[in-house]
Amino acid sequence: MTSRPAALPDMFRDIMSNFAASVTVVTSFAEDRHHGLTVSAFTSVSLDPPLVLICIDHASHSIEALRAAGGFTVNLLREGTAETALKFASKDPDKFDGLAVITPEYEGAGLRLPEISYACLECRTVESVEAGDHTIFIGRVEHAVRYDPARPLLYWQRSFPRLLPGGY
Repeated sequence: MTSRPAALPDMFRDIMSNFAASVTVVTSFAEDRHHGLTVSAFTSVSLDPPLVLICIDHASHSIEALRAAGGFTVNLLREGTAETALKFASKDPDKFDGLAVITPEYEGAGLRLPEISYACLECRTVESVEAGDHTIFIGRVEHAVRYDPARPLLYWQRSFPRLLPGGY
């Protein structure tokens, strides 16, 4: 068995901070209330069937709600919504205060957040996989909504930079 250098976790974290990621707020409904958290570990998996995945830290306060909910909504955040992303990354019990919300079309999903999102994907959880200190939730997209086109909120080097002006 080979041992890892002691500095590997720090090096890995530093390398991954240079990988720009789109920022989302994932919502769910469980335990008779709405839950939400900021997620940058999100990607498409398949077009047929339409599948996406999110990766949630086991230390997250929302992980049990996601396990119990059976579904979730991925709200893809617009550029300029970093304050909201930080709020949903916190332990604030009133994360939805002041936000316009829409009840999902797919009954098992979470709230849609149209004011801060350029699109929403309502998903049914089809599989969850334990992977290190995270759980990967794979969701089948049951309903999708695209709002006005907007630049995405990006997370890079532990901050939220704006895309340079120009085309898409």
